[in-house]
Amino acid sequence: MNRNIVKLFMDRYGMDISIFNESFVNKTILQRINLTGCLDIEDYIHYITENEKEAALFIGLLQVSYSEFFRNPLSFSVLENIVLPELVSSKRNNKSKEIRIWSAACAGGHETYSLAIILEKLIGQNDKMSYRIFGTDQDEKQISKARLGEYNKESVGNLTQKQLEQWFVRSGNSYSVIPELKKSIKFSVFDLLSKHGCPPESIYGDFDLVMCANILFYYKPVYQKRIMDKISDSLAEDGLLITGEAEREILKASKFKEIYPQSGIFRKK
Repeated sequence: MNRNIVKLFMDRYGMDISIFNESFVNKTILQRINLTGCLDIEDYIHYITENEKEAALFIGLLQVSYSEFFRNPLSFSVLENIVLPELVSSKRNNKSKEIRIWSAACAGGHETYSLAIILEKLIGQNDKMSYRIFGTDQDEKQISKARLGEYNKESVGNLTQKQLEQWFVRSGNSYSVIPELKKSIKFSVFDLLSKHGCPPESIYGDFDLVMCANILFYYKPVYQKRIMDKISDSLAEDGLLITGEAEREILKASKFKEIYPQSGIFRKK
């Protein structure tokens, strides 16, 4: 990774881009060199020094914020048909009647609302059961979007017609999440590499389920481990970590064990 561009972002913006996977950063730099018409990386560094909008755009590209409803179909299928029903049943049989979930790196809230849709279906109007989902992301703009819960037609393509009619209000090509689905969700800004062990809004962690998908592979191994250790410490006993399909090997090489083949659903060994 070019030392000059690392120094530029640290000195000017207080951002350490060296934490990211080197090939990911280099690929992003090359894309911006081509799109801006710069001659090489030194030319691009000069360009970005004089252009704050380009610097902000570059930072945004490193803080990947793409998501969609029910992303990773296999993981969500196992969650909906096996994991969450078993968790609901277990909670009903003990003194704890609340399911606690952390949707880490939730971007615009798609993943968080997907989980809520499943839980509403499983729990229904059972007043003896409840759930809380804490959706976090380091990008305040993404959290604002998640709180708003408004999506265009393309964004809701993975939802069934029944889900759209039950949980969204349509206005033209826009679909807005109804308040009923938001009632048990708390969105907040949180950096997975911060000193805090878990989102302050959750108070004590103790999560039955943490979703941290499609984010680990953007970081160097040392920072991947830091994130996984943080999540591990925040899990309840027998709590589960769900990751992205491309990150399964990262988890397998750590202190987590995949409990359903190919699912990306892990438990601490």
